[in-house]
Amino acid sequence: MGAKNEVLEILCAILLTKEEVTVHNVPDILDVNNLIQLMRDMGVKVSRTQTDTYTFRADNIDLSYIQSEEFMQKCSSLRGSVMLLGPLVARFGKALISKPGGDKIGRRRIDTHLLGIQKLGAEFSYNPEQGVFELLAPAEGLKGTYMLLDEASVTGTANIVMAAVLAHGTTTIYNAACEPYIQQLCRMLNRMGAKISGIGSNLLVIEGVNSLGGCEHHVLPDMIEVGSFIGMAAMTRSELIIKNVSYGNLGIIPEAFRRLGIHLEQRGDDIYIPAQEHYEIESFIDGSIMTIADAPWPGLTPDLLSVLLVVATQAKGSVLIHQKMFESRLFFVDKLIDMGAQIILCDPHRAVVIGHDHNFTLRGRKMSSPDIRAGIALLIAALSADGVSRIDNVEQIDRGYQDIEQRLNAIGARITRV
Repeated sequence: MGAKNEVLEILCAILLTKEEVTVHNVPDILDVNNLIQLMRDMGVKVSRTQTDTYTFRADNIDLSYIQSEEFMQKCSSLRGSVMLLGPLVARFGKALISKPGGDKIGRRRIDTHLLGIQKLGAEFSYNPEQGVFELLAPAEGLKGTYMLLDEASVTGTANIVMAAVLAHGTTTIYNAACEPYIQQLCRMLNRMGAKISGIGSNLLVIEGVNSLGGCEHHVLPDMIEVGSFIGMAAMTRSELIIKNVSYGNLGIIPEAFRRLGIHLEQRGDDIYIPAQEHYEIESFIDGSIMTIADAPWPGLTPDLLSVLLVVATQAKGSVLIHQKMFESRLFFVDKLIDMGAQIILCDPHRAVVIGHDHNFTLRGRKMSSPDIRAGIALLIAALSADGVSRIDNVEQIDRGYQDIEQRLNAIGARITRV
């Protein structure tokens, strides 16, 4: 499946050109489908040429629609809509957007997005009654500048890059995010005629151009889905081969699972996970308890901490899971505790997991998915549990995982959607 987080950026970048853009490996998931429909509503011509291939042409955007109440309502339910700001203000000189929605995983400010585009010369205003942000470019257009981002925000970096490619002069972004999603976006923009250097580092230099053309782009496999399937194999003590993972773009993810004692090996561009009855959590060299924490790339993505946490419940040993970036993402552990897991929630950011070493099996329970990543973690727990589990609010899982029950049932799971 194509990477959700990459596709949301790529789709927004389509607004930067009048010419046709073809995107391959587009996942059929809720968040992506909602953004594609939003773009149709904006006037983008969209055609699906193959199962996972779309062509887009944004040559006749309805600028009145992006000021409508319907547009604001749709943006408020889709987190990825925030990345429309940069392309709209760069190409059309004006962007309005409501406070974006998405996972309920704590405060997710968009200051980095707005401050960065402001530094390019846009004027910013906020209507608190309507919850609407507005950016206006000066009559002469955006102007390149130097900026040091207050945080290495992935979507913030994407927004600023998309605004800067059509700005006059040179923009330098320091402390830029450098995740594979951002690298893919920058390479796509360069194929469209942008001039971006420093790709893969936290220092991007962008020479503005007058216009961009069309291109063809292939989306990377979803690293979060790859990690989720590694976790499923470990928890269910199953042998599994995950095909075409783009191993070189997984970063530290395989090593994070190895720290939990999970054996996996690279076979070409595939990952092989053997069946393991037991896996033991490593300790640090000085013997202290293992800590697994998220960090900006090339550190561990926060989107996999929920999966690593649930996998640790059946390991031998203990681990501290430290979720630094989102203060509410660990609150789903109460559902795992109800299933029989031994977890101490220290505070909103840290949880200590004491593994059962498969000596005690989790019990099936009725649960509700609070966000995409907690949802898949609960599904992994349910697959390994005794008895029947029911997971409500599965639309959260659908936002990030394509045809999840059919694909898992095909390899031996027993999942029914009701």
